[in-house]
Amino acid sequence: MAQQRVLYVCTEDHTQRVFRPETYAALRARYAVTENLTGRSYTTAQVEELIAGHEVLITGWGAPALSEAVFGAAPELRLIAHSAGSVRHLVTREIIDRYLLPRGIPIFSANWAIALNVAESTVGLLIAAPRRWALLNERYHATSKWGYHGIEINGQFLQGSVVGLVSASTVAREVIRLLKPWDVQLLCYDPYLSEADAAALGAEKVELDELFRRADHVTVHAPKIAATDGLIGAAQLRLLRDGATLINTSRGSVIDEAALIAEARTGRIQVALDVTEPEPPAADSPLQELENVLVLPHVTGVGRYGYEHIGEGTLQALDDFFAGRAVRGAVDYSRWEQLA
Repeated sequence: MAQQRVLYVCTEDHTQRVFRPETYAALRARYAVTENLTGRSYTTAQVEELIAGHEVLITGWGAPALSEAVFGAAPELRLIAHSAGSVRHLVTREIIDRYLLPRGIPIFSANWAIALNVAESTVGLLIAAPRRWALLNERYHATSKWGYHGIEINGQFLQGSVVGLVSASTVAREVIRLLKPWDVQLLCYDPYLSEADAAALGAEKVELDELFRRADHVTVHAPKIAATDGLIGAAQLRLLRDGATLINTSRGSVIDEAALIAEARTGRIQVALDVTEPEPPAADSPLQELENVLVLPHVTGVGRYGYEHIGEGTLQALDDFFAGRAVRGAVDYSRWEQLA
């Protein structure tokens, strides 16, 4: 039987990051793979030129947007497998309606694999941020002084706390799974989540203000869409109890940064940000001056564990699709506007 032809647009650097050697070898053994040997990401024009005759298009970080000409040149195309996270930049709603839905072409996304890394980092921040470990370490290295004088280190940490999750995203659900052994109460705000589904996750569905009022720790997992722009503002931040922790590993635009800075300046809450708006923060951003704000350079998604699941998931998506099985990670086009 002839092998399905796969156009693989990713660079060698991307391949080495997300595929174990044996996983990539299996991909090449099972499918007729046209590799990108240029050392550079393909442009849209290059994909248009090369796509003809291929049944699968594998994309990844650095992949270009797919034009209508791509689909016009590829009547055989049956599957798009994105060996990375967000697929919003790949296609438009119009292309989905004009080509993907009528032809039955699914898009696989490895968002769930990256979520494994982000969720682990989130739990780490839930432990480290309220305990002020970063500040204690920084002061020791800066002054050689041993101790915690002037730093509050005794508070409501993770055990026995109320944790509020903003959005029941893939990352949030993995955080919930990781927190199951802990003695915590979980709250979740998500307008698309039913009370029954929240209960099945082990969380209580609440409104946004109630979540901020009741939680000891709030973790933000909402996507960057119009409906979440500035979702968390001064009103919600003022509801946080003294000593509360706010963690954002989703997108900086979800939190009103000016309001966050104003509330953080009171010193009554701890903040951990893996994302800001813009990225990186402005050179004169007040975030630099706030000892109770931990800022990371968008690194919570990094990690070999999740990355290697990207490669394995991509290969599995091809295997499942051509075997007639459901593809884990297939994008739900009906929820396109809510996707990150």
